Amino acid sequence: MLLAPDGRPTAAGTAHLPPGEELLRGLAGMVAARRFNDQAGALVRQGRLAVYPSSHGQEACQVAAAQVLDGGDWLFPTYRDTAAAVARGVDPVEVLGLLKGDWHSGYDPYERRVAPLTTPLATQLPHAVGVAHAARLRGESTVVLALCGDGATSEGDFHEALNFAAVFRAPVVFFVQNNQYAISVPLARQTVAPSLAHKGVGYGIPGEQVDGNDLAALLDVLSGAVARARAGEGPQLVEGRTYRIQAHTNADDATRYRPDDEVAAWVAKDPLVRLEAYLRAEGILDDARAAAFADAAEQVARRTRDGINHDVVPDPDDLFRYVYAEPTPQLVEQLALVHDELGRDESSQDEPSRAEAHR
Repeated sequence: MLLAPDGRPTAAGTAHLPPGEELLRGLAGMVAARRFNDQAGALVRQGRLAVYPSSHGQEACQVAAAQVLDGGDWLFPTYRDTAAAVARGVDPVEVLGLLKGDWHSGYDPYERRVAPLTTPLATQLPHAVGVAHAARLRGESTVVLALCGDGATSEGDFHEALNFAAVFRAPVVFFVQNNQYAISVPLARQTVAPSLAHKGVGYGIPGEQVDGNDLAALLDVLSGAVARARAGEGPQLVEGRTYRIQAHTNADDATRYRPDDEVAAWVAKDPLVRLEAYLRAEGILDDARAAAFADAAEQVARRTRDGINHDVVPDPDDLFRYVYAEPTPQLVEQLALVHDELGRDESSQDEPSRAEAHR
């Protein structure tokens, strides 16, 4: 911990605090992330999104993960890491495509080097290691930062990914956002390890634990892990201890499995309040700049709201268009049956193989 919950620097903070401009950039990102979470939640209630897993309370982890990466690095998110994808530069409307029920990945992963959001726990981790290993074989300086939650550390894919990464010394950073619950299962019912950071020991991977609500500490620890991976020191494991303030998703009732006083204790550790208090006390942040951050966040919310409220007319041909580069005879036959059912003129439709590779 570099900053206490009230924003005062700790003894360690005096030596390791990132520059003021980096912290301001992080605060701006967190303000935008919080507003994005609130807007997405409102869109669920309005019936414009099917579901939304909020990262309210985890904004420091989300923003730091994007901020420590270079342009050529890769970010592998989970379903809850929409704010991290937005912080990385992905269009917020495209980020929410999966949760609207439109496209599995509504954005081009290569444009910002952000892999598709993954709903199954930990399945993206072996893929992240593969990308990192391939980059190393090509002699690139690419680092992959793979996000997951505490629940994912109980999955086989997590352990396979760590083993694979260690054996091949892949330049990948595993960042576990330990928000204390795997839906309704508390951490104590998932593991008896001293910490999730200890899980790297058995694979020969160094592990480090950090306060996940302290953006300054996160930037310090994650940037160090990325630098070591880039320097050829192999995979790194970082556990950020944080908390999911809101329910798992809009379909969840968190009051059934966690007490109000527990939530209140974590609300008092709010990462935005903590960093803003420090920056104001140091004279780095003033009202004008804070207002500018809020205005920028509102623009993100407006862009999200306007984009999601735009109805997309589904094209049945998309069921066939993106299966193979060259459609099989069976696909062509099935497409013809759909056109016959819909009364479409075959001559006016594009062949599936002539469609763009990405919408």
